[in-house]
Amino acid sequence: MPSNSTDLPAPGETRQMFVDGPAGRLETLLAAPRQGAPAGICLVCHPHPLYGGAMSNKVVYALASSALQAGLLTARFNFRGVGQSEGVYDQTRGETGDALAVYAWLRRQLPQAPLVLAGFSFGAYVSLKAAAEARPALQISVSIPFGKYLENAEPPPHPGCPWLALHSADDEVVNYDDTLAVLQAYVPPPQLVRFEGAGHFYHGRLSELQQTLLPFLQQHLPA
Repeated sequence: MPSNSTDLPAPGETRQMFVDGPAGRLETLLAAPRQGAPAGICLVCHPHPLYGGAMSNKVVYALASSALQAGLLTARFNFRGVGQSEGVYDQTRGETGDALAVYAWLRRQLPQAPLVLAGFSFGAYVSLKAAAEARPALQISVSIPFGKYLENAEPPPHPGCPWLALHSADDEVVNYDDTLAVLQAYVPPPQLVRFEGAGHFYHGRLSELQQTLLPFLQQHLPA
């Protein structure tokens, strides 16, 4: 049964639980690294709720797996109206509040731990919006959309930390050149890794994605 306990999972375990959000409870999966105390916390946000996006998405899972390998207590969750999460879709505004609610829960568990904010597609944009309040130590954005792709999608402020962006040149959902133009306007711009032939969903390329993420995490997080 899903838990509302504040006890953290044992090393290597994943727990389904609910976190109170601004529009009701949020279905959350909390996972602990296999060895030792967590080196930090990571929050992973999923793709667009209106197009089948959920925390079970395979790119979201790959992001979470990389965070666990880096020794982070890792949460992925369903935005309002997805799965068992309460509420209705709110055009990135309410979803940013959802992300901040799960972040606040994580922060209460490990008050001094460095935070990694990560997301894929819609979730990458929401996690970047959340950074203005959450103040992460690291930001990871996979196939992030701006402008015409989302409602209320003006570029959020720079997260103020090392920032890794990944995008495929042949993305059929979020045009690479559109995203590149926005990212290059940030000062400083994020570190951008361009994939070739991966499309929007990185079919058959998830291991390569993880091999790009893990060194970035290991480089910037304390040992």
